[in-house]
Amino acid sequence: MGSLKKRKWNINYFYKIQEAEELLFDHIEVYYNRHRSHSSLDFVSPVQFEVNAA
Repeated sequence: MGSLKKRKWNINYFYKIQEAEELLFDHIEVYYNRHRSHSSLDFVSPVQFEVNAA
């Protein structure tokens, strides 16, 4: 989770917990899980894996 600490969190102040939850969800589900490379996919991202399979 080191990269999580380097992202937007340190400069953002949230007025509602929902704002923080939405930003965290966006980071994990939209960026981290879809674009980082996965060893189970031969070290390509899921998006690239789907493109290669098509």
